[in-house]
Amino acid sequence: MTKLYLVVPCYNEEEVLFETSKQLLVKIRTLQESGKISGDSRVVFVDDGSKDKTWDIIKELHLKDKTISGIKLSRNRGHQNALLAGLSAVVDLADAVISLDADLQDDINAIDKMLEKYVLGNDIVYGVRSSRKKDTFFKRFTAEGFYKIMSFLGADVVFNHADYRLLSARALEGLLGYKEVNLFLRGIIPLIGYRSDIVTYERKERFAGESKYPLRKMLSFAFEGITSLSVKPIRLIFSVGLIIFFLSIIAMGYCIFNYTIGNTVSGWTSLIMSIWLLGGLQLIAVGVIGEYIGKVYLETKERPKFIIEEFLH
Repeated sequence: MTKLYLVVPCYNEEEVLFETSKQLLVKIRTLQESGKISGDSRVVFVDDGSKDKTWDIIKELHLKDKTISGIKLSRNRGHQNALLAGLSAVVDLADAVISLDADLQDDINAIDKMLEKYVLGNDIVYGVRSSRKKDTFFKRFTAEGFYKIMSFLGADVVFNHADYRLLSARALEGLLGYKEVNLFLRGIIPLIGYRSDIVTYERKERFAGESKYPLRKMLSFAFEGITSLSVKPIRLIFSVGLIIFFLSIIAMGYCIFNYTIGNTVSGWTSLIMSIWLLGGLQLIAVGVIGEYIGKVYLETKERPKFIIEEFLH
């Protein structure tokens, strides 16, 4: 029987935790009664350095029911690091792990289908939104544009998938083999390569509290994903530099032609030639240097991603 752990990152979630824990416990009990998961399955809340009473509530919930565990990080490290902290803490405890957000906008009834896919031999099961009809036009346009840009830049991401997914124990071990400090899990996990499948679901409205991903954070997260998974932006700069360099040669010919027929202002030819030529050469140089910096950047940053202050289990 599958020993399942639900890992739930939390940051300032005091308004939703009681309701979230209630719904997740009902789901765990239902799955246990139907024989789909073992009796020692758990829900693990990961407090990402919250400033409110999130950790106090987690401790209270743990005292009432040992099915609920808690992890407290020493400081705020961001959603991706908090999620990885929870996953790494339970890697030796669970047969399968499902990650989901504390607001439960991701339909927890999809967990049943995820487990079915897992039993069929899939090590990774992605929760994928069936539609974005409930999103505003701006959010739908920017989100779908983000996935398309990521695909264009060579990142292997699952369209309309966030961080709602099931990982088997060996898939989780494979994930922990990636040592990047700048994390973008939804781009790293497809690189693991084990057999995978998807489960579609309809995303719900947040029932309480505020979104922890305003536009500023969403843009920052998108930029983090692009720069963590691909050096293609640097190569694009290099390509632009080459194009400008060749255009400068054409411009040079045009300037020389105008100079020979006397259709110029004194000093204009040399100024325009230097601007075009040096501008192109500088972008080429930045692109070449950036290519090496990008490789070093991806390989050598080894600072700790998180520090676990307390683990209630």
